[in-house]
Amino acid sequence: MPITRWWWIPALTGRRLGAQHMLVVSAMGANAHSPFFYNRVKGEMEEALIAQNWPKLTIARPSMLLGDRSKQRMNETLFAPLFRLLPGNWKSIDARDVARVMLAEAMRPEHEGVTILSSSELRKRAE
Repeated sequence: MPITRWWWIPALTGRRLGAQHMLVVSAMGANAHSPFFYNRVKGEMEEALIAQNWPKLTIARPSMLLGDRSKQRMNETLFAPLFRLLPGNWKSIDARDVARVMLAEAMRPEHEGVTILSSSELRKRAE
């Protein structure tokens, strides 16, 4: 596969150096065929990583991430209060919770193949 996106470089380097488990934060709605750029790029990333045949691949698909940022994004500032109230998979999640769950996943020896963690699953595991 040709390297067409920057995110392949660290992943391919890791595989070549013998890494056995790749963990990545994607996005709810990731789809390589989405008409929306953000979801399409996240979907392309996921497909590229799956094609690399990692022994273990963990993909987190959170809803809107909450937390401190050096730059505020206008849409996130406007919609953050709404996403806190939404049910299930749509409800926002704190970035620190996603990080804690991903760290725990990195330490789990029994998981093999591709694991996709929805926003709801991330919140449940963060409790």
